[in-house]
Amino acid sequence: MLTGLLHAHSGLRYLVLVAGVVALVWAVVGVVTKRPYARGMRIAAMSFAGLLHLQVLLGFAILVSGRFYPALIGHIFLMIMAAVVAQIPVSVLRRRPPEQRTYAPHAIGIAVALFLIWAGVAAIGRGLLGSSMM
Repeated sequence: MLTGLLHAHSGLRYLVLVAGVVALVWAVVGVVTKRPYARGMRIAAMSFAGLLHLQVLLGFAILVSGRFYPALIGHIFLMIMAAVVAQIPVSVLRRRPPEQRTYAPHAIGIAVALFLIWAGVAAIGRGLLGSSMM
């Protein structure tokens, strides 16, 4: 079961990264072109945040199953922070009236979340696209 969780956690990272890059590009294009806020941006940002939350949940399951070493402390902290940062623009903009919604909070939040993901992966000595499994 642990091997399956590790493979799921490792494989899901690609979906998280793709969703993050798609959402970031969408947000940056929206900021640059000054387009009105579109529902697709919210869907892209929610997809990124949701996949990231699932990734954190899988990581927690791996942790509970007994897989722990000291370098994971930084990894866990940074990944939880990335999930929180990715969720903030989605939650805040959902409460705003449609005419007050902009792309900038998404662009900033997603960029910071992707940076935190990179730092979290680096904390355990791996690259974003590497395939090394312990």
